[in-house]
Amino acid sequence: MSELLHKTWDVIIVGAGLGGGVCGRVLAEAGLSVLFVEKGPATPRQAQNSQECHYSDPFARQMFGCWPQPVEATVNGATNVAWGAQGVGVGGTSAFYAAALEQPERHDFEPVAGMPHPTGGWPIGFDEFAPWYDQARQIMAVNGTQDPLGKPVAALATPLPLAPRDEALGRALAGAGLHPYRAHLGIRQLEGCMECIGRKCPRDCKMDGRTAGVLPALATGRAAVLEGAEVVALDGHAGSVTGLTVELQGTRYQLHARAYVLAAGSLSSPRLLLASVNEAWPQGCANSSGLVGRGLMFHINERIAIWPPRNAPHSTPGPLKTFSMRDLYRHDQDRMGLLQSLGLPADYGNILYVLHQHYEASPLRRARIGREFLRIPAMVAARLLGEAQVFAGILEDLPDDNNHVSYDPARPDTIIYDYRMSPDLLERRKRFRRLLKQRLTGLRSLWLNHSPELNVAHPCGTLRFSTDPARGVLDRNCKVHDLDNLYVADSSFMPSSTGVNPGLTIVANALRVGEVLSRRLRGPA
Repeated sequence: MSELLHKTWDVIIVGAGLGGGVCGRVLAEAGLSVLFVEKGPATPRQAQNSQECHYSDPFARQMFGCWPQPVEATVNGATNVAWGAQGVGVGGTSAFYAAALEQPERHDFEPVAGMPHPTGGWPIGFDEFAPWYDQARQIMAVNGTQDPLGKPVAALATPLPLAPRDEALGRALAGAGLHPYRAHLGIRQLEGCMECIGRKCPRDCKMDGRTAGVLPALATGRAAVLEGAEVVALDGHAGSVTGLTVELQGTRYQLHARAYVLAAGSLSSPRLLLASVNEAWPQGCANSSGLVGRGLMFHINERIAIWPPRNAPHSTPGPLKTFSMRDLYRHDQDRMGLLQSLGLPADYGNILYVLHQHYEASPLRRARIGREFLRIPAMVAARLLGEAQVFAGILEDLPDDNNHVSYDPARPDTIIYDYRMSPDLLERRKRFRRLLKQRLTGLRSLWLNHSPELNVAHPCGTLRFSTDPARGVLDRNCKVHDLDNLYVADSSFMPSSTGVNPGLTIVANALRVGEVLSRRLRGPA
């Protein structure tokens, strides 16, 4: 422990999730010394709990890998305090994710014919980013099939065969005029794999921040993890970061490195910068533009249960997360998004989980006994839905600087954000739902949500990169404009949310940032 605390590292990475883990792996494999500073514990490899933790004690929640304090979310002017979707510990939130690793399309990065880009375009275009996506698919062992509507992508492993009932569902989707393909998943197809969607993987089938990032970094002998360490602030002056103040078991220490990488997530990385105030940084570290924490985006989810044909054969379960479809990824000039299987059957347990989420977000949550009565509607719904599969339409969100993350010094451990759905987003959602309903004509389906539903597991955009320091916190290499040795490797760098899950983009960018930083640090002193 003394060596971890007092050694001068090549790189210190705040957060050991998907972006931080992969970036640290690149750096360690390049011969650099890396310290991951992680808020949560390194839970046993055999742990396989889900993210629904019923404990309210902060210590107990952290032991299960869940954020220890409720999140204060103000959405459309209404403030709600409830447990969030963020994870802690080695692997971070990715320990629970569903391993959906889909690549965005060209119009997500740059203007294309008939579709301008809402930000003018990313600092790095589609063609420059494409090789990093290929490399990301390789290290994440992504399997799936090619999208029949798009250009082929490289480094796709062959997925496991579908169960006959899912094959029948795929034929029904194609018969309705849709173009299903096998979803792109970061799950190694090892014997006895359970996919572990929505829960921790006790083996190394699911490629998350731990399996694909931290563990390979540790295997080099040049990386270490400082677990259970609360990062209090970055220390430094106008030109660079000189240290990192952490609290460990009630004592504060200062850690030192040649360079620092923030990878605490799009809700926590800006909070740390805003907490780092000194004479050189009166508005917080890296905040000369006033944009730290601003531009918060999510996705809007539309959840739909879709049944296979009535004459489909009953069969033993096959792969859980089956199909993706890009038929409505864009429509005219509307930026829409992916339609994908959630990997969740419409069974009693999953329905009860969704009901619990809605209950915790409602005023009824204060009457704790009410949770027990949710079992009855869950059983009724499960009987009604039967063998339906749950799909989600992901609607792209666009940046608005009024949507932001805040930091309260009196509550340093509390995630606080304010988000308002724009009129444009709500209108696009109406068009998206109408088009989905048209395309699902002839299929047995049931909409599972009616009001707009934020996908709070997909925050991004709060430290966006830009070639213009007045329009972004980071430069094209995700180095902070204001400082010469601070980088970012999580989803906060994204200037737009794209129409797919952010996972593969986080990995691709973390590989890119790791390569940029390793070349710099291995060069002349």
